[in-house]
Amino acid sequence: MINRWTLKDKMNDCLVTPLTPATNNTTARFHEDDAFKYHAYIVTYLVVFPVAFLCNVGALVVFFRQTSRRSSASCVVMMNLAISDSSFSLTLPLRLAYYIRGGEWHFPDWLCRLCVYGFYVNLYSSILLLTLLSLLRWLAVVQPLRHRSLATPTRTLFVCVGIWLFVGVASGPFLTNGVTYRQGSPRCFEPSDSTSWSRILILNYVGLVFGFLLPFFTIIFCYSAIIRRLMASSGPQGSSLASHSRTRNRRRSVHLVSMVTATFLLCFLPYHLIRTLHLHAVCGGWRCDVMLNLQRGVAVTLCLAASNSMVNPLLYYYSTRTFRDSMRDAHSSLMSSRAGSFRNRSYLQNRRNTT
Repeated sequence: MINRWTLKDKMNDCLVTPLTPATNNTTARFHEDDAFKYHAYIVTYLVVFPVAFLCNVGALVVFFRQTSRRSSASCVVMMNLAISDSSFSLTLPLRLAYYIRGGEWHFPDWLCRLCVYGFYVNLYSSILLLTLLSLLRWLAVVQPLRHRSLATPTRTLFVCVGIWLFVGVASGPFLTNGVTYRQGSPRCFEPSDSTSWSRILILNYVGLVFGFLLPFFTIIFCYSAIIRRLMASSGPQGSSLASHSRTRNRRRSVHLVSMVTATFLLCFLPYHLIRTLHLHAVCGGWRCDVMLNLQRGVAVTLCLAASNSMVNPLLYYYSTRTFRDSMRDAHSSLMSSRAGSFRNRSYLQNRRNTT
């Protein structure tokens, strides 16, 4: 790894500021890179913010209405997921304002720090909560007796609180990265100097190991064990009612673990891979074209990671039968109330016409 002064010179050569006249291809490519990154974030956050906020707040309403389901360990985890995603979505309007203004931060410094911190807290709390959800499903399928005794809502809530504390403390260093100035313009979401890049590289490996690789291999273990157990017990046993119940539980388990695995592969794996390569490119002084292409890759994969907050509600819907039933009941109640209001208005209008 090159020293901090060489790194600073290398960054200055590659990341020419937009206020510098375009005198070479590197400068022009940086203009294109900023425009590409900002457009990608704007489009993504314009979609993610309303969908993630409305879907997760709606999911919380459904969960709180399910009095019996609140005694379920899985429901406790899903409620924590919905809280994490809805909280993260509230930071997206600030990010949108920043990128729409061309990368100038006109809000307080503490809001910049909170937005950076909130992204990583949401990212890794989602990963660990999804892992916990898969472990609960694995325990329910492979060791149902232990699941009944161990996976109580109270114990699950304590585990969720432990996850929040671990992620909150581990993400604490990102609170130190606030507003910086580049060519006189206030910037957010950008490391301030070469020391910051080196520190982020270290934090990247902490997040990569404890926040992605260990959870990912845990997910693969759970998926493999569940599939083996379901394949081994696929034959018809007992009454048709019991067989139907087992088939329904198998389908729900496969849906849950399959969707969690797909979320890891689509939302989390590309981001961690490209982010690690990009940080090594910056700290290792790789060629400028490689560095800038990786920076574009980070922008795209970060958009995929942020979209996780609007994917999780699909997991609640397709993996939880009672959640679907509650959604249908809420929709039926809404339609009935609208129909009743329409009939009342029609009745009053007819009475006015006859008097």
